[in-house]
Amino acid sequence: MGETENRPSIDKSTEPDYIKAKTGKTPADFKELVEKKGLLRPGVKAMEIVTWLKEGFGLGHGHAMAIVHALKEADSPPVSVDERIDDHFSGGRSGWRATYDNLLKKVGKFGEGVSISPTDTYLSILKGGKKFAVVQATSNRLDIGIKLKGVRAKGRFEDSGPWKGMVTHRVRISDPKQIDAELFTWLKQAYDKA
Repeated sequence: MGETENRPSIDKSTEPDYIKAKTGKTPADFKELVEKKGLLRPGVKAMEIVTWLKEGFGLGHGHAMAIVHALKEADSPPVSVDERIDDHFSGGRSGWRATYDNLLKKVGKFGEGVSISPTDTYLSILKGGKKFAVVQATSNRLDIGIKLKGVRAKGRFEDSGPWKGMVTHRVRISDPKQIDAELFTWLKQAYDKA
């Protein structure tokens, strides 16, 4: 089996599909509505738009932010998904790229449907479009969030708290050697439950 066969794919459609299913609106529809509301004029803060989207359309914070991001990107040159992933490992975070690549190579062996969906602040790991983990790089560590509802936090698998609301556990990796069999057991359980 070739190495690329175990590499997770990049998910390019999960957020817009969910938003359209929930609201009946496309990104172009939201751009028109936001323009009519006057929320695209200079000086308007992103949180004003987020609040309006949450109150008016019942969206969660993450999906409202995705719309704001899409509105900002509409006037910017397109950025590929690979470039967005590269951005997560730029500057002082570059030392974590090889560790991330090795982690994803092994996660890709869990089974079918593993994909990556980058956001501005973290990388979602999905199974068939459902998030089961996230990865966020800093200059001195790699944080891994795992979605395992009903599983008690223990040891280095701490409660995620306010860090990322869409996952239940957080593991702080300060040395690549900490990406071990125990971590993959937790990730595999989250994959299986997704």
